Amino acid sequence: PSSPRPDRASAVMTGCEWVIEARGCRPECLASQSTLEELFRRLVEGMHLNPVAEAVWYQFPGPGGLTGMLLLSESHLACHTFPEHRSICLNVFCCRPRPEYDFKTVLREHLGAADITVRRLEREYGA
Repeated sequence: PSSPRPDRASAVMTGCEWVIEARGCRPECLASQSTLEELFRRLVEGMHLNPVAEAVWYQFPGPGGLTGMLLLSESHLACHTFPEHRSICLNVFCCRPRPEYDFKTVLREHLGAADITVRRLEREYGA
């Protein structure tokens, strides 16, 4: 006999979120919207993400950095840069499990990051 199907309401679903801090970046990259747009394109392509709209960007005045947000069918990709501190904070949230991604190589190549911390958080939904 076949085993009973699990109750969909009680099935545990998980997703994952990456919180990434990169320091020692090239300040000119952190202040360049086009550079950060290219970084987002590379992450979307490499992680097989699905944008549902264009990214929204805010450039802070003077020597300030940028904040960017890209809405995904999986959830979101966001960043905040600090050129004066040579750092960027990235957040990628996916509502379904995803394989690991080599953020360190991408950030070294794209922004010249010297010191990168990647934290992966497992997100569990339901009981």
